[in-house]
Amino acid sequence: MFGINGAEFLVLAVIVFVVIGPERMPEYARQLKDLIKSLRRTAMEAKDEMKDTLGPELSDINWRAYDPRQYDPRRIVREALLEDDEELKQEQSQASTPPAANTTRLSPGQLAPYDTEAT
Repeated sequence: MFGINGAEFLVLAVIVFVVIGPERMPEYARQLKDLIKSLRRTAMEAKDEMKDTLGPELSDINWRAYDPRQYDPRRIVREALLEDDEELKQEQSQASTPPAANTTRLSPGQLAPYDTEAT
């Protein structure tokens, strides 16, 4: 927290206690308590206001799906690579069987169509 370890925090607490003094310490502790309560209340009000503003759509959102801790980069890459293989297999199987509507059989002895402008 703020780059302060336990020993440094204890030293700061002693310094604050000496500077403020034991007479005024309960007053400052009460003020700190009130500040924390007001911040918590403000945060809860903001949360409730956001829920009211966004409406029922907010409850329909699956927030766990957006949690970055659940994603494993190795699994994502593996699934992407397997997905590409499946798409490639589907394309190859579709390319190996020509559509029946585009095929016309030539009768024996008939010449194949020739486009003179293509060459």
